[in-house]
Amino acid sequence: MQTFIPLEKRSKKAQRAYHALQRGTWHAFSPVTRIVPNGKAYSRSKAKRALRREGSV
Repeated sequence: MQTFIPLEKRSKKAQRAYHALQRGTWHAFSPVTRIVPNGKAYSRSKAKRALRREGSV
């Protein structure tokens, strides 16, 4: 049986290994926060699309 060694007393390498095991993965999720764009705000690209649509008709 291994004796318990507090995390503070372990080497930096052992601490990194311990923390790496504690961290999970995101798998299929992106960690970037997704923000819904404000529909009332002026969007230059949205305005360009609208102008192009009107021009092609």
